[in-house]
Amino acid sequence: MPEISSLKKLLKSLALLDAIMSPEWDLRFYSYNCSWDKNEQMGSMRNGCGDEFFILFTESGCFIKGFDHESAMSSWGTDEQLPWKGLLDGLPSDFTAAANEPAFSMQNISFCLWWHNAKASWGKGNFEYADCEDPDGSEYLLEILDGKPETYQTFAQEYYEVELPVNPIRAIYNHASLTEELVKSLNPKITLSELESDIAEIGYPSLDAT
Repeated sequence: MPEISSLKKLLKSLALLDAIMSPEWDLRFYSYNCSWDKNEQMGSMRNGCGDEFFILFTESGCFIKGFDHESAMSSWGTDEQLPWKGLLDGLPSDFTAAANEPAFSMQNISFCLWWHNAKASWGKGNFEYADCEDPDGSEYLLEILDGKPETYQTFAQEYYEVELPVNPIRAIYNHASLTEELVKSLNPKITLSELESDIAEIGYPSLDAT
């Protein structure tokens, strides 16, 4: 996993790319809200098939909840729809509110990670993984977070059925200033002005509408 500042930057880039590719919010995979709550930001992914992740940034660090409904460690595999045994063991108390957040649908869970600023490292619960490939679905769902523009390019080809040039994707990964030319190199049907509300919600750092 990337460190916190890089993860925020990447999630904002993914959300902006999806905003460019899909004017309809309901059809997007990736979203980001830079004002989720006081001193909190949140990035998410929903694939429309039940799989999702939520990544919450707080003053204490970062909380990640993910759900691959077909994974061996899916909560859907239990009658009570409970997390895998031990999955949340050791969760810092600073993230208790996140673990009880209704918007995160914690009854739908297959993996959970956290970064506590006091330890400055990623942590997880005290549990044994199921004995199979990608048992909790985290490899599958978090692959997009590898920081490679080519990974989003592949995703867009599969989901949006278009072959995007990689250089504009790389520019947005680097948080380059937005221009009409950059936006239209990815989607000729959308204008920079049409993205203003998305840009504000995401908190992408630059807007050049000239």
